Parts: sequence; structure tokens; C-alpha cells
Amino acid sequence: MSGQRLLVVDDEPVVRELLSATLRFAGYTVTSAATGGEAVEAARAEPPDLVLLDVMLPDMEGFEVIRRLRELPRPLDGTRPGQVPVLFLTARDATQDKINGLRLGGDDYVTKPFDLEELLARIEAVLRRTGLSPEDRTLRVGDLEVDSDGHQVTRAGKPVRLSPTEFRLLRYLALNAGRVVSKAQILEHVWQYDFAGDSSIVDTYVSYVRRKVDTAEPKLIHTMHGVGYVLRKPRPG
Repeated sequence: MSGQRLLVVDDEPVVRELLSATLRFAGYTVTSAATGGEAVEAARAEPPDLVLLDVMLPDMEGFEVIRRLRELPRPLDGTRPGQVPVLFLTARDATQDKINGLRLGGDDYVTKPFDLEELLARIEAVLRRTGLSPEDRTLRVGDLEVDSDGHQVTRAGKPVRLSPTEFRLLRYLALNAGRVVSKAQILEHVWQYDFAGDSSIVDTYVSYVRRKVDTAEPKLIHTMHGVGYVLRKPRPG
């Protein structure tokens, strides 16, 4: 966590100061901005590792801010150009607002009022998913390897051909290896929007990935009935 830089964007001074103080206490380096324009300039001057972004700002909506942030060049430090992670933090809790934010590339969407401990946990989760160091860009679970940069997968040294959606699903499971993730979490992070319809799409795609990855023993993808799915390495013995 040390050295990770967060940019807090909120036009309410009390919220901005509370967040900044909490995040500094948690060990982050924090810059703040009160407007969308200030946020873009701050990100251009010193690229952050994560932006906490309000939707309702005095000069432009947060949705426009994220569009402009995506156009900024990023240093070659293990993150993709223009893809600074963004966590929306806003009082706008309509489903359509959440869908818009996630479709525009937001990595999470938290509504006010919020619990500070939960927010810190969400920040850590986003940074884990998006802030992979160069040596961690290849994820390994048992004899399975997921190359985040090359979008390549191997099992026991043999290539596994996956569609883009199948790759995103497997990568998300690998990022959370050993931890059960729910269908709702998978929908949000793989399909990148709140899916209000039939969640059986997750079961369908997990089935597709299993047919390609778990072709031999030991099986790595496990169903936790009533909870979700987990990718874990074989247990000894």
C-alpha cells in the first residue's frame, strides 16, 4: 500500500477532507480536487493509482471526467495507457447511473452515505485487480497460468484458447484465487455493468471455461452452491 497515490474528487469540502484524512491515515498518498477540471489537471500532473470520483461536480459530471481521464497518457509502470482505475463515490444511486458509470470504465460504484471500512476494502480490491506489478501480470494457480498482458492461458504448459469474455472470467477468478466470488460480483467485474436479468449467463460461461481449463485432474474451478465460484489450487493429499 505504501506509495500508492489516490486522487479524491468531491466538491463537498467536509467529504473531501474526511476522505483525504482517512486515506492518509491508511497509508496512501492523497491529492484532492473540487472540480472535474481540477481532477483532470491533477491527474495529468501526477498520475494517480486510483481516482475516487463524485458524479455531481460543479463544472462537469463525473462521467465526463472519466472520459477525459481515459484520454490521458499513463506511465509505463505496469498499468495500461489511459486506464487509471476509477471508483465512483456519489449520492446518485439510480440503477441507470451505476450502469453508466461501469459501462464508461468505472471499476466500482459506491453510494453515499458510505461506511469508511467498506470503502477502504473496496479501494484495496480495485487496486489488487488493476494495479498488478510486472511480476504479477502472469497469474498462477497450480499448473494454470493466465498472462494478463498477452491474453494467453496455459494449463500444464499447454495453450488454452479462450474467447475474450472467457478470458476475463478466468482472469477474475485467478485474481481472487482461493476466495469465493458471487455471481453478482462476476457480473459486475466481467461484464462491467449491473446485470438485472438472468444471472445464468455466469453459469453458462463458467461451464465454457471449465470445458477448456479443467479437461484433466485435478479440477481447479469449484462451485460453492448458493454462494458462487472459486478457483483454487489442488489441496495436498
